[in-house]
Amino acid sequence: MMEQFTKQFINGQWKKGSSDKSIENKNPYNDELLFTIPSANADDLDDAYQAAKNVQEDWENTALAEKQAMFDRLLQNMQKEKEEIIDWLIKESGSTRVKANVEFAAAVAIVRESASFLTRTAGAILPSRTPGKENRVYRTAKGVIGIIGPWNFPFHLTLRSLAPALATGNTAVIKPASDTPVTAGLLIGKLFQDAGFPDGTVNVVVGRGSEVGDEFVKHPIPKLISFTGSTEVGRQIGELAGKNLKEVALELGGNNVMLVLKDANIEQAAKAAAFGKFLHQGQICMALNRIIVDAAVHDQFVDAFVANVKKLKAGDPSEQETFVGPLINREQAERIQKDLEESVRQGAKIVLDGKAEGTLMQPVVLTQVTKEMPIAENEIFGPVAPILKAANEEEAIDMANSSIYGLSGSVFTEDRYRGVQVAKKIETGMIHINDQSVNDEAHVPFGGEKASGLGRFNGEWAIEKFTTIKWISVQDGYRDYPI
Repeated sequence: MMEQFTKQFINGQWKKGSSDKSIENKNPYNDELLFTIPSANADDLDDAYQAAKNVQEDWENTALAEKQAMFDRLLQNMQKEKEEIIDWLIKESGSTRVKANVEFAAAVAIVRESASFLTRTAGAILPSRTPGKENRVYRTAKGVIGIIGPWNFPFHLTLRSLAPALATGNTAVIKPASDTPVTAGLLIGKLFQDAGFPDGTVNVVVGRGSEVGDEFVKHPIPKLISFTGSTEVGRQIGELAGKNLKEVALELGGNNVMLVLKDANIEQAAKAAAFGKFLHQGQICMALNRIIVDAAVHDQFVDAFVANVKKLKAGDPSEQETFVGPLINREQAERIQKDLEESVRQGAKIVLDGKAEGTLMQPVVLTQVTKEMPIAENEIFGPVAPILKAANEEEAIDMANSSIYGLSGSVFTEDRYRGVQVAKKIETGMIHINDQSVNDEAHVPFGGEKASGLGRFNGEWAIEKFTTIKWISVQDGYRDYPI
């Protein structure tokens, strides 16, 4: 199977990429070269989009029972291949076993939810002001969807777009992140192929951004580009798509906040914060980036939080007890160290100093952080926890809203009504009372505000995103016109 994953997956065939360039797939923990894949070029991309277009109408019109059987087999195959999927997540994306199992469960949930769209994608019949007329609203697939998969939760987040796209009658071309070509694309392509999905419904093109990145978005065939990744790249995709009048679904960066109010259960807040900050080394768009604590309980929270973080083992992600594994590459580690050092220079205090070696960073906890420091202003995407002190609830809300991002968040308080009132004031797409920020349920809307993206994934909101509607009116008899 390793040899199969060195190829592109286009129109049901595994073929060598046509570019003279290649992509190295490495284990981020030990830098082991897993394999080298010949890259795709613009011709391969065009072949993939053409294949998806050629079968889209037939796929949309495939009998409901046949589609349901394919999704049933897909879910069965995912369970059968669970250990292989988890193994790939560990060695390709640096996932710990805890995180890989969380991701696998989320992926199963999104496929199961998407399968329900087969009987939930409905139109409507509406009355008319015109006598004898019936207004029909038909909901149909958009056509071909271009999906750019990320490297942090590659398996789940690619499926989060692919499964609903296919369930609503679309076909797709996936461009996986170059750091995770297997788990963000090729392994997914094989699972769909093995489940009996027709050739061309799912295509995977692994290519360098310099060769196929812009063309992936600008190509005339895809009607919508679904992207999960950084805000910087998301802006570029949005600009290219806008010039070509193409729709986008963008789930971008986050500078997510936890507010610990003065009446919070400190022990529970500290435990939740440790999980929400350091799961997958903080490389989650929903991960806690800033922990804002009321001055009245600040010191108590810091002590409890540090005590919980000290229990987290950093190291080899394949070991069962490891909670903090490697960053995806050395560039990410160097970027975080730079922001960390600059923030300390500006006055931040390190209260838990984790060693950094290669891609492995042990947890770091900072206090005396201000909102202007780079470690609080920028999305960290790593195992550094900045704690900010707020004089009161109002200042905590102002600090939370000072970020350009607005993806997820958290409020800890013993007064749930108060928590909801505070949550309503936070400019974010999602926020959780007495829980940390990393939450994703397949039937609940997922998405952000401000620089954290456009649109919503999951549930009925995904149906809306991946379909289009057409109004067809039917006149009973003939109208009388005033002419």
